[in-house]
Amino acid sequence: MSTYVVVGLQYGDEGKGKITDVLSAKSDYVVRFQGGDNAGHTVYVGDEKFVLHLLPSGVLQCKGKCIIANGVVVNPKAFIKEIEQIESKGLKTDHVFISRRSHVIMPYHILLDTYREEEQGGTQIGTTKKGIGPCYEDKIARVGIRMIDLLNPEVLREKIEKNLKVKNSLFEKYFEKPGLDVEEIFQEFLALGERLKDRIVDTELEINEAIQEGKNILFEGAQALMLDIDFGTYPYVTSSSPSTGGVCTGAGVPPTALENLIGVAKAYTTRVGNGPFPTELDNELGEKIRQIGFEFGATTGRPRRTGWLDLVSLKHACMINGINNLVITKLDVLTGISPLKIATKYKTEDSKIIDYFTSSTTKLYDYEPIYEELEGWTEDITNARTYDELPANAKKYIEFIEAYLGINVYLVSVGPERSQNIIRKELF
Repeated sequence: MSTYVVVGLQYGDEGKGKITDVLSAKSDYVVRFQGGDNAGHTVYVGDEKFVLHLLPSGVLQCKGKCIIANGVVVNPKAFIKEIEQIESKGLKTDHVFISRRSHVIMPYHILLDTYREEEQGGTQIGTTKKGIGPCYEDKIARVGIRMIDLLNPEVLREKIEKNLKVKNSLFEKYFEKPGLDVEEIFQEFLALGERLKDRIVDTELEINEAIQEGKNILFEGAQALMLDIDFGTYPYVTSSSPSTGGVCTGAGVPPTALENLIGVAKAYTTRVGNGPFPTELDNELGEKIRQIGFEFGATTGRPRRTGWLDLVSLKHACMINGINNLVITKLDVLTGISPLKIATKYKTEDSKIIDYFTSSTTKLYDYEPIYEELEGWTEDITNARTYDELPANAKKYIEFIEAYLGINVYLVSVGPERSQNIIRKELF
């Protein structure tokens, strides 16, 4: 077996897309296992910038197959749009397939997402309003529409009728908005199914057979552990499990099949949307980091909140994921900042000192981070390609992280380009 899992360890936007792109060159399969087109994975190839939302980030380099697995919720229109964008660059997408078991984001999911956020006002979750949460709700409620249903007109019509009976009542009576038309949605999604029928396949059997054959399988997550529906800062989280455990249910593989568990974290912390953020720098330095690191959401364009590296939350994320290979991205953004601070403990509202993450989101707002200070560096590190080329203080920063977490950093990213990596050991 040769299986690799790439997951985020913070609040998303850690650079997972770039890492997946790099590793996909040697992969026989790249499998996206959760989330939807609320993700935003940015990959730079020379002067060309690709922002991928639904397609696996490995689509640009993988010579084998790219699979959107059963744990992903799929907006067919978003899928087609992304396919067309990739093909307009002269790239092929005939190796991209979708699981028959994947659930479909319907127009009423997007409206529900939007209306709910509008109603919340100042207490919004901060969703992308892509319909992700409502689609997962229907999945769990067992009324969801799956990709395979788009190929069966009778089943599709029946499910749309049943769903709109409830959704239209909610739109009209609660939100005071117009309802949706059954026939219009039925015809639209029947046509989408016809267009995508050759890409809608059984995926779990093929993935498991490939694992048994010793193929290189790369599993790609979206979002990150601190946005996990169970272990993140609930309710300011996503609606799926972007953890290594999510691979098992999201792609249909056993936990015993997972070997190389790769966690990606920035050298600092960012967050898009609402929710607690203990190490946030809501000041001039935070803005400086935002501008240098170009911290704006790939999906929404929203400015990301920025802050110091939080090792308390990072330890929590590594524990839940069982990470055995760590990636640190955007180390170059910290060049010229000194001293650098790293949170290693929290001071609670009743003055206790703790080094573990809390399940109480409300209490986390009142926690005060306790920092260790390290000297920064001024040297340009964007051309470094070996660890020894890094300044001494940059190496001390990496080694401090390793010592705290007890996990080796196998790759350090020093720029957005595919080649701007320091690889300390080869995984493939």
